[in-house]
Amino acid sequence: MVPATLLPHLRQARDLADRHYAEPLDLATLSDAAHVSKYHFARCFAATYGETPMRYLTRRRIERAQDLLRSANLTVTEVCMLVGFASLGSFSSRFRELVGESPSQYRDRWAARGGPHIPGCFLFMRGIDRWPEDGAGPVDDGAEEQPGRSHRSG
Repeated sequence: MVPATLLPHLRQARDLADRHYAEPLDLATLSDAAHVSKYHFARCFAATYGETPMRYLTRRRIERAQDLLRSANLTVTEVCMLVGFASLGSFSSRFRELVGESPSQYRDRWAARGGPHIPGCFLFMRGIDRWPEDGAGPVDDGAEEQPGRSHRSG
């Protein structure tokens, strides 16, 4: 049984993995975010979320890779590097293990449906995580002024 006082710390580590999945995260980094030893962290994380911290991170990376393979005009190697894998071989084997088909087969199956693709050069310039939750397009924060209008009062 995981102490209730540890749950917010485990959530902090999980949130770190969610936000920074593309960075080279390891067990020590995640356990530091939870403010506990890495072995205690690994046991408590698995007891709370049903999988080890590294398996969780890998699954999140593969989920993000699926999004990119469905919607972006990127090579499998580019997707592999963008989601935080250092090796194409380990990315491909993990992808096949979790999804049931190779990244190329997955991308080709979605491409056959004829959905629109975001140009890869645009993603590299803008970044892959700066889209709104609904995936509709670039974020509009309303900061640009319209011609003839001013944001100042008076």
